[in-house]
Amino acid sequence: MPGFERFGDQERKEVQDVLDNGVLMRYGFDGMRNGHWKAKELERELERTLQTKHAQLVSSGTAAVTVALASAGIGAGDEVIMPTFTFVASFEAIMMLGAVPVLVDIDDTLAVDPKAVEAAITPKTKAVMVVQMCGSMGRMEELEAICKNNKLLLIEDACQAIGATFNNKPLGSIGDLGCFSFDFVKTITSGEGGAVVTNNDSYYTYTDQYSDHGHDHIGSDRGAETHPYLGYNFRISELHAAVGLAQIKRLPEFLEVQKRNFTVLREALSAVPEVTFRTVPKGGEESYAFLSFFLPDLECARKASKGLKEAGVDGCFHYYDNNWHYVREWSHLKNIKSLYPVSAEVKKGLAYLETKTFEQSDYYIARNISCLIKLSWTEEEVKRRAELMVEAIKGAL
Repeated sequence: MPGFERFGDQERKEVQDVLDNGVLMRYGFDGMRNGHWKAKELERELERTLQTKHAQLVSSGTAAVTVALASAGIGAGDEVIMPTFTFVASFEAIMMLGAVPVLVDIDDTLAVDPKAVEAAITPKTKAVMVVQMCGSMGRMEELEAICKNNKLLLIEDACQAIGATFNNKPLGSIGDLGCFSFDFVKTITSGEGGAVVTNNDSYYTYTDQYSDHGHDHIGSDRGAETHPYLGYNFRISELHAAVGLAQIKRLPEFLEVQKRNFTVLREALSAVPEVTFRTVPKGGEESYAFLSFFLPDLECARKASKGLKEAGVDGCFHYYDNNWHYVREWSHLKNIKSLYPVSAEVKKGLAYLETKTFEQSDYYIARNISCLIKLSWTEEEVKRRAELMVEAIKGAL
């Protein structure tokens, strides 16, 4: 998801504006700014791009998930259903608020299986978090219906999928709250940063306040602002926002390149009968940040992963053996390895992980390889990469 590959004059100009202006903090110092408000500008651009009413910038994608959950009132003892395949930030954010992550199986979309979600609902369930991994999406219509029928919140973690759409609606704008990451290896980057988007006025107000020590942001005197609620510091700086402001304007350019390179690779792999591709629900269009496919079994996938590396094909991930993205290697979660005491309620809530198995998730992740799509490849490099990928995969079959 390498937006940083297209870092250029636009980004330098926005950053230089901040340095010349001298105000690096997004709030206050009105008299010194000379009209420069990079974070506010980026929020307006995100609202336009993501077709959503409100956008609130924060310091990271992890912060975005945390702030989204907090703004919706999720906390001590509440259960949040989430997938077995995601980045560790998903359960970190839930646990930070004293809530309990309830892991459920994924399906061939590589997102939560709606049937597994339904089976996991209890009186303590408050939200379902669909993680739009590797540039695509879960079965959104079914997940929306489940949440509506059970009066649950639908939280979209779209950190890896900016630019993807479902029924012409941007991912992240479909649920009650959507979360994005702009770290160094996302489709667009601000170095570090993230955003929460929502069409709910109350949730937006809470995200705005909670992410800045509870400040109400009323008036132009920061020192006179009141604090309606407890909050924390999840602010983004003007320097980070400046980079993101340049990048969001280039998102269509990045998506076009990703789609072109993705298409070359997919067409080449389509000629291998044993390769099948992740399911994209009807009405969905990927962001083309990754090409995700399945091989016949775990042995083939492991051989192909090794062969791709030996052939110099970088950025192809076999998540079954990955320490960050799949439940199989999350020993620190299963064993609750925390620097500070975890509440008895959360310990009890996580006890299921001592014996829980996820055969359906294993079935998909064991056979899956997801290859990132770079923006810097030349036409010749993409074609050569396709040839090498086909050779490595055939050699593993």
